[in-house]
Amino acid sequence: MKKLSKGAFSYIIIILMALLLAFNYHIFIVVNNFAPAGLNGIATMIQYKTGFSISYMSILINIPLCVLAYFLVEKKYAVKSLIFTLIYSFSYLLLQQMGLEQLKYDAQGHDTIFPAIISGVISGFVSGICLKYHSASGGMELVSKYINKIRPNTNFFMVTFILNAIIAGVSLLVYSDQGFLDYKPVALCITYCFVSNFVGNYIIQGAKTAYKFTVITTHPNQISEDLTHILKHGATKIEAQGAYTNSSKTVLLCVVNKHQIVDFKNIIDKYDNTFSFCESVNETYGNFKLIKH
Repeated sequence: MKKLSKGAFSYIIIILMALLLAFNYHIFIVVNNFAPAGLNGIATMIQYKTGFSISYMSILINIPLCVLAYFLVEKKYAVKSLIFTLIYSFSYLLLQQMGLEQLKYDAQGHDTIFPAIISGVISGFVSGICLKYHSASGGMELVSKYINKIRPNTNFFMVTFILNAIIAGVSLLVYSDQGFLDYKPVALCITYCFVSNFVGNYIIQGAKTAYKFTVITTHPNQISEDLTHILKHGATKIEAQGAYTNSSKTVLLCVVNKHQIVDFKNIIDKYDNTFSFCESVNETYGNFKLIKH
């Protein structure tokens, strides 16, 4: 059996993420009467007020955006986003017909913070994975991609924040009954947005966090030897010259994990004429391998 190509695997992931998001909306969000983030939040409120399915609203909103993205942004990105939209929409429609009442998390107005947190985690996971595989999980991401292309310096965070604030405000009116304002849907929307963005950003930035040390020293060989024997790490040497003293220096670059920070600092403390600083690294790629001749 031949292994799946990287391209085919990405489409399978996108389909699975679309199924997961449909499940998320049906099981956790709609039943608890609050609007999530983005354009899907608008679709959710329309379904609550009119009964017009989120599935159809998703198609009406996202397919035109995917078509525009095909011509104005990138073809492959638009195709993957279209596949996600279709799978998500028809899956949610199927789940509506199936009911699956026994699986729904209906908080019945009590402790609704829990389904908001769970749904936020799932949506953030879906969004992050889709972005990693070059696809959009919703209309706002398509809009974001277009804005980023024509105006790379635009602060899309502010645009998204304003839209989500409007959705949260409108939900105050949509989910309030009998003339009384119900602030709970607003709080649930904000909670959902916060959790979803946090999880999505964590996935996009990567879990392989590390720390890069830049060391300026007159003892490069000794420090490199300690790094090799104690931390099992190598380092990159760059010959340099001090701007103030004009004396020769060596710059060492080394990336370590968080558990090795203290050991690294202890190594540096052993040597005079040595200065270092540390920077966080969101994710590391690749690997150096020693080749024995």
